[in-house]
Amino acid sequence: MEITGLADLLDLQDVDLAIDRLLHQRQTIPELAAFQEITARLELVEAEHDRLSTELRSLERDADKAEGELELIEIKLKESETRLYAGGMSGRETEQKRLEVQSLRGQQGTMEERVLGVLDRLDPLREQVGILTRDKEGLVEEARRLEQLISAAWQDIDGQIARLEAAKMGIAAPIPSGLVKLYDQLRRTKEGIAVGRLDGGVCGGCHLALSRPEQIEAAEWDPPRCIHCMRILVL
Repeated sequence: MEITGLADLLDLQDVDLAIDRLLHQRQTIPELAAFQEITARLELVEAEHDRLSTELRSLERDADKAEGELELIEIKLKESETRLYAGGMSGRETEQKRLEVQSLRGQQGTMEERVLGVLDRLDPLREQVGILTRDKEGLVEEARRLEQLISAAWQDIDGQIARLEAAKMGIAAPIPSGLVKLYDQLRRTKEGIAVGRLDGGVCGGCHLALSRPEQIEAAEWDPPRCIHCMRILVL
């Protein structure tokens, strides 16, 4: 294998490693972690907001119903009291009307307690929903801000990757396809380092020393391979 082709692999690997670093940077920018945290919090806040909003709507319906029933009782009580105090009824009718008024007053008291109980629960619940609404709006705004930062960072990184990919094509063009295929296979299994220069008898891939006989053995491979890690060696 021509030395030129092997040396070009080192340049190709430098570009690939730079691309790897950028891809890693793309997935680990601080704003991305912050965005994921914000969206997780937002999901919890939205779920609690929806739950309490549903509870609030149900309680408001109960309040409307109780107030409506109280109003009907008060109307009926007023009519019954007016009739009772107007007189002109027989003793039996008067007693029946008095008992009716007494019953309606009891119902009125019971319903007033029910209305007050519902209203006492409404105000705190409305306050909780309001707090959650503001929290949700704040989280949505923060998520949007982070999205903009992430988009800008990704655009910059993607631009760098595109330029490196273009450079990679130019570097790879003169390298024999079989050598590029071997290089790609080794990159997948050797943590991105497929080729290393033999410098001072040391493999640039695994950083292990090769004795003179081992160097001779490595050179007999086509292309030369480190006997320790089997990476391509540039002699």
